[in-house]
Amino acid sequence: MTSPISRNTTDELIQYRRDIADLQRRIRNRRMQVLGLYGTPILFILSLFSWIAAKNFLWLGNNMPGSVHGAFFLVAAVLAGASAFQFAIEFSSEFWDWGDEKTSVAKLRLDLELSEERRILEARRLTPSVVERQASYKERTPAEVDRLRKESRHYRRMHLWMQWLLFFSSASISGITAWYDPPQPGKGALIFLGFTITVITAATGYFKPRERAFNLQQTADTIEQHVTALDLGIAPYVQADAANLELFATTVENMRVEQRKREQQLDQPHQGQQEVV
Repeated sequence: MTSPISRNTTDELIQYRRDIADLQRRIRNRRMQVLGLYGTPILFILSLFSWIAAKNFLWLGNNMPGSVHGAFFLVAAVLAGASAFQFAIEFSSEFWDWGDEKTSVAKLRLDLELSEERRILEARRLTPSVVERQASYKERTPAEVDRLRKESRHYRRMHLWMQWLLFFSSASISGITAWYDPPQPGKGALIFLGFTITVITAATGYFKPRERAFNLQQTADTIEQHVTALDLGIAPYVQADAANLELFATTVENMRVEQRKREQQLDQPHQGQQEVV
């Protein structure tokens, strides 16, 4: 059963994370607000200059069509209204409250840095025991397994789509070549299909989705095997609970490091891979 002290510690650390996530959301929103606040008037001015430039360069000495006048006027009116609306929100809290008005992004980022520093200091003071951290690590492992399998499915689907597109493109080249004589209008299709085959072949060799999918699935299966062994208390987890958790955390971290090394190796050119090996 979880002790009250441990529960309070968890709640405090969770609250710090919530505060940091809230500040990150406020920073994103404030950036969008500032972008609209200063970007919309600039677009309004550019629309007026475009209106004048179109009249002087495209319809110099002639009457500009009414539809073009109407389009420019509509764009300018919308931008002017949006600018006035945003300035009213920014400088009149009674009109509308969108949060953090008159607050700079730099101040919010400073608050975020201070919150993260406060969380780190409090985490050091409220850090649970090693056994509790190892038990918490074990509870997070299924999410890591799901992530690895999701990425594995993503790369496997990518590889299958590339291969099927490669198959159809190769077969289409032979069919179009046999069907059209003279080559027009099949010449353009042949050029496009040849380009597609070249791009897919190069992308498959560079990104290596099949190898990535295999490595991710293998790591996920191995981690899941260790989770099952720990739950059942079978080898190699046949010691005391504390020793089993320590061995489990060490083993899983080593497997994650090996997985990252394999990903980095796949990112290297072929010659670099041979040197690494």
